[in-house]
Amino acid sequence: MIIDHLTQSIQLKICYFGPALSGKTTSIKALFNHFGIEERVLCIESSVNRTLFFDYGTITFENQKWLLKLHLYSTTGQDFYIITRPTTLKALDGMIFVIDSQEDAYYRNLTSWYELYNYFEDELINLPKVFAFNKQDLFDLFEPSLFLENINYFKLNNLLINNTIAIEGEGILNCFEDLLSLIFNNLNKTPLATLPT
Repeated sequence: MIIDHLTQSIQLKICYFGPALSGKTTSIKALFNHFGIEERVLCIESSVNRTLFFDYGTITFENQKWLLKLHLYSTTGQDFYIITRPTTLKALDGMIFVIDSQEDAYYRNLTSWYELYNYFEDELINLPKVFAFNKQDLFDLFEPSLFLENINYFKLNNLLINNTIAIEGEGILNCFEDLLSLIFNNLNKTPLATLPT
């Protein structure tokens, strides 16, 4: 997070993370489409429409006093490009973990979560995050509580959970608003400076 009192601007970095084909790119595109700025998403894709490195775009909000600029990324889910993920995840303010809710993707979600935990370790406990159980329009879905119990979600702080259908844009804005709420609530609890005693 960059807070510039001189220009009265706040910049945040948010990332969509999850296993391959979970719906990260579809989610970020649906969010930008909601705001009518879908052309602002830069997608670096392969010849079969798979994310090569990351997707990126910015969304800005402004009131009479402050400008809020959000830098949004989604990481590649393909293991061939795994080396790009840690770079994309640097200096995050919040994350939306996109979960493929299909039964046959259950273990890919777990693998992706534990990979993420390896990058952040205990920092992940307090990082503002939203779990988006995507593809709720499909059949053969696993029970979300199984996944949550398996990762010991009760140890995580600053976590909210939503269901999404990214291809239809359903639940995407809720995830985004929930994450911003977590980020700013977390900021309010953290002193910007410590006074000497």
